[in-house]
Amino acid sequence: MQQNFVSPSYVAAELQARKNRADHDFDEAARSAKAAADIARSDGDMDSWWNMTFFQAENLLDAEDFDKCADLAIGLVNLRGTSERHDQARTYILLAKAKQGAGQLEQAADAARAAVELVSDDPDVETNVLARQALIAALADTGRLDEAWAECLALADVISAEVDDQLVGKAYWVIGNVAFLCNDVRQGLNYHELAAATFSPARNLDVWAKFNKASAAMRLAADVADADTLRCIERAELATDVIGGSANDFLLIKLNRAHWSSLAGDPAAAIELLEQVCADEDKTSPQILGEAYLLLGRANAAAGNQAAAREHLLKAADHFEAAGAPQRADQAREFLAAGS
Repeated sequence: MQQNFVSPSYVAAELQARKNRADHDFDEAARSAKAAADIARSDGDMDSWWNMTFFQAENLLDAEDFDKCADLAIGLVNLRGTSERHDQARTYILLAKAKQGAGQLEQAADAARAAVELVSDDPDVETNVLARQALIAALADTGRLDEAWAECLALADVISAEVDDQLVGKAYWVIGNVAFLCNDVRQGLNYHELAAATFSPARNLDVWAKFNKASAAMRLAADVADADTLRCIERAELATDVIGGSANDFLLIKLNRAHWSSLAGDPAAAIELLEQVCADEDKTSPQILGEAYLLLGRANAAAGNQAAAREHLLKAADHFEAAGAPQRADQAREFLAAGS
């Protein structure tokens, strides 16, 4: 594409978009990025237009506007030819994350698989790792754990000394997640400990917060309610209070605290938190609602409220089905059958 003169108005809009992102104001960052993209298009600078439209989509993802992010990504992925496979792969990764956020897990897996196929022999190790991470996360959420673990082994082979520590940490993180889901708690804890060694609040507080939140969730799902799990919960809560977070971040933190309360023998505290998570179904992804209703059903059962437990477990199964996670739906039905 032809690179044209960069106008001062474009530079100002791009700088504003990047400042908004640095301030975690993702909605404004997306708007400023769109303004920059529009200026670039009117200037005939299509490279800058593509880059700013991609940046707009990234910010829409972080603002949890998953449908708009996916729409932009679908439009962008067809605008890079075979000579620009790296950009196509980056866009497929973005599309996979948007589809996963929207609870469209099969479509997320398809997009991530397309990214992996584009970069499987690419010398850019970072994009290869990111593509495989996206694929593993989508496969794990759909319950295709054998496929997810096979991809984990492929990811482990890709990691090398060339890869940045933070990226290595994220790779260990996703491998640990799958190990937990495969009921290999020892491997899960081992990989999460390896991941934790690469993260620090001083280097990237946002990543540190997200890792502690996710690690706590995996530990709790494996019924590991020890002091290390509580530390993960408290670190995630503290860091998110400092830097802020998305609506989903705060919902997932509540889920963790509710799960901890349930395992600690306080179902009433768990029920109170979980009812807050389920309060606005229209704005919450089906995957999160499935997890919340599953925990709510179990907490009500522990409190002796069998009718409420049955109602919530049925809702959990429905939401998991809507998200394309049939294995999790089956688990909800197993709890339902066990209590009937």
